[in-house]
Amino acid sequence: MQKKNIFALILVFLTGFVALAQVDNLPQPQTLEAPGPPGMPIDGGIIVLFVLALTYGIYKSYKLSKRTV
Repeated sequence: MQKKNIFALILVFLTGFVALAQVDNLPQPQTLEAPGPPGMPIDGGIIVLFVLALTYGIYKSYKLSKRTV
C-alpha cells in the first residue's frame, strides 16, 4: 500500500512539472473581426425568480400546516 501512495505522489508531481514545462512561444492567431455583443445579463430575471421562490415557499408551508392540523 505504501508503494502505491509513493508512486501516485511521484506521478502527480511529474504531471504538474510537465504541464508547467510546455512551450508558449507559438504565434497567436490574428482576428480581424470585432468581438460579438456580450451575452445575456446575469441579473435579468432575479426579482421574478425571488418572487416565484417566495410564493412556492409560502405555498409549501401552508400545505404542510394544513396537513398537520
